[in-house]
Amino acid sequence: MPESFLLLVILIVISLAFGVANGFNDAANAIATVISTRVLSPRIAIIMAAVLNLAGALTGIKVAETIGKGILIPQAITLGTVLAGALAAVIWAVIATRYGMPISVTHSLVAGLAGAGIASGGISVVVWRILLGKVLSAVVWAPLLGFVGGFSLMAGLLWLVYKTAPERVRTLFSHLQILSSAFMAYSHGKNDGQMPMGLIALSLMLYYHWEEFHVPWPVVIISAAAISSGTAVGGWRVIRTLGLRITTLRPIHGFVAQASAATVIEVASNFGIPVSTTHCISGSVMGVGATRRLSAVRWGIAGNIVTAWVLTFPICAALGWAITKAVHLVV
Repeated sequence: MPESFLLLVILIVISLAFGVANGFNDAANAIATVISTRVLSPRIAIIMAAVLNLAGALTGIKVAETIGKGILIPQAITLGTVLAGALAAVIWAVIATRYGMPISVTHSLVAGLAGAGIASGGISVVVWRILLGKVLSAVVWAPLLGFVGGFSLMAGLLWLVYKTAPERVRTLFSHLQILSSAFMAYSHGKNDGQMPMGLIALSLMLYYHWEEFHVPWPVVIISAAAISSGTAVGGWRVIRTLGLRITTLRPIHGFVAQASAATVIEVASNFGIPVSTTHCISGSVMGVGATRRLSAVRWGIAGNIVTAWVLTFPICAALGWAITKAVHLVV
């Protein structure tokens, strides 16, 4: 078996592992609130999220195209750099999930690819216009839009239902929260589910010397299945962090947080922007909690989450750089 083909096989496996790790950590994004408010049982919520993550991942490739041809210049992209970037993201996702931290697996991959590219050809190989304009800028506006959307929608709904009996409000939003959770799972699959697609399609393009980047349907299907299976396993520690530790949630709060975050993610997916699902939903949960009073949000927990977001970039870039150097020694 040629060495390059072996590397291709390893890279496809690592890309699928990235999809599983993505679903494993980000399962909390879609179902943490619906579980914490006791609207759905954990088992039913995870099954629903897995199915709708699969559906979302099957409905678009714009984010996959950004990952596949937007982070590094073509001359810097090799099987080794793609392998290093994906492996860096998988390692960080596993560590973060182990400690219950909801990180951006999307940005883990982007930082890993950037670090791998720099290790191969220096900082000039990174497409900074895409990295700064499309990806890193979303680190600010995604949680900000989530926070503002969650706060504004929650304030408006509270004004509309303030004379309604609490039990009627709970019953209504218990049903609506199932829909918002389903929307969140679908939008997560549509954005994050395209990450392994981009990695595998890029690897195939490099190995078979395709002239144009495209995503074959078999790649779409196996990538969607990977993120769906990761979601089905469920990252319970991350679910507890988002659903229970940031603020106290009731069905109306869960509905607002999920609807606001899912809307931001859906818009980003349609523009091919690899936005962080974690950033959106975390910002929304904080915004919802802040409508009661600022002290209703456990800002210490929120600060730990933001710290994990910030650390994602240097850690994954360093991992991508180190793995690339190691690969160059043996390939």
